[in-house]
Amino acid sequence: MRKTVATLVAAATVAVITTAVAGCSDNGGGSAPSKPPTPTPTRTSAAPSASPSAAAWTVTARSGPLGTILVDGRGRTLYLFEADRTSRSTCYGGCAKEWPPMLVTHAPKAAGGVRSDLLGTTTRDDGTKEVTYNHHPLYYFDDDKKPGDTHGQGIDDSGGKWFVLDINGNKIVKAPRSATPSSTPSAGTGGGY
Repeated sequence: MRKTVATLVAAATVAVITTAVAGCSDNGGGSAPSKPPTPTPTRTSAAPSASPSAAAWTVTARSGPLGTILVDGRGRTLYLFEADRTSRSTCYGGCAKEWPPMLVTHAPKAAGGVRSDLLGTTTRDDGTKEVTYNHHPLYYFDDDKKPGDTHGQGIDDSGGKWFVLDINGNKIVKAPRSATPSSTPSAGTGGGY
């Protein structure tokens, strides 16, 4: 009888251990429960990075002391480089550090009166896509620290002059009011829009 009880206790112990192990593997490591959480974080993390990029590939217009000029979706001023004789950029190396090209990974979008038929891209030597407008590659100026700054207007640098563009894709050649000695005191020299 003692042998039978010992056998039953051993069998019951094995059954409890087997059930516990099976229960752990079903709830903790099975493939079905672990797959749904994996895609959810991926989708969640992709959405926030897509929103800031949308502003980065939008070309819009803002009015200010130079007239209505092209800016990106964040309000940063865009420039053309007179040394660019075609839609291909000639600004590389040190030039591109001071005058960073407007690069995109998606097709650029027009907003705020900007003409979508004038908007395009050109491929740079490194394979990146730079936005063009009316066949002019578009650039930022490194010294423009905030939206509305136009410190690059009319500068002769890196082999050519730099100008802001109007909504038809033409350069605006007038100097900022703050740089014009004949400006009237009420002409708003704060540099903002």
